[in-house]
Amino acid sequence: MNLSGKAKLAGVLGWPIGHSLSPALHGFWIAEHGLDAAYVPLPVEPQHFDMALSALPRLGFSGVNITLPYKLRAFQLSDELDDAARATGSVNTVVFDGAKVLGRNTDVPGYLSSLDDAGAGQMKGKIVVVLGAGGAARGIVFGLLSRGAHQVLVVNRTRSKSDALVSFFGSPVAAIGWPDLTAALTGCDLLINATSLGMQGQSGLDIDLSHLKPSAIVSDIVYRPLETALLADARRRGHKCVEGLGMLLHQARPGFAAWFGLEPRVSPELRHHLVSVLEGAG
Repeated sequence: MNLSGKAKLAGVLGWPIGHSLSPALHGFWIAEHGLDAAYVPLPVEPQHFDMALSALPRLGFSGVNITLPYKLRAFQLSDELDDAARATGSVNTVVFDGAKVLGRNTDVPGYLSSLDDAGAGQMKGKIVVVLGAGGAARGIVFGLLSRGAHQVLVVNRTRSKSDALVSFFGSPVAAIGWPDLTAALTGCDLLINATSLGMQGQSGLDIDLSHLKPSAIVSDIVYRPLETALLADARRRGHKCVEGLGMLLHQARPGFAAWFGLEPRVSPELRHHLVSVLEGAG
């Protein structure tokens, strides 16, 4: 596609950036709608991040996604924050309003939309077990509470991190230790892996799912591989599963709408395209 001098620009900032699926994702939507626009990977070394972010609106960028390791720094540099960004202390989407940096966290609505797609988005009265206490877990806990979850039990090997989440959110969030996980699984309605365990190149996640009730749903935010060992085990046991790719697809929609002026659709064709990219990456 030929770009004019009036092309709308966006991209993704990170270091390194080669792993990001965002260019393939947004590029699909740009082509689908025939836009005069471009979405580009922006590898920026840590010492240059602040300068790069401030320069982008001057170069005509409408906004950017933020990936590792810059989500906290983008939060700190934002002039305005949405509720999800404030709750998580993390910004993954930036919209430029002149020179003003508007920081947003779209991982939260992205995750909730992935639950909705699976028919698992109704949280009122539910008991949820969340594995992990990092930035992704914090965002997920915020989203679950916004949907009226009855209780959220956070499990993390470093107890101080899970205690920090409890301190931030208060009741109905509680921290439990790994030795108490089996008892927690017995009563939970939704189990979420919000860690990198099970990702390609990472250690596996060793959990006995036999204690889950048949109606319990199992969710994993990891999408490399598409079906983690946790999800494969859950499917064999007959549990409804929510894979991580849906969160990735849905978190991209608000940024695209803000930068390019139209609401994109998460379609089967888009998912097939991203699956092809993932499989091609090995």
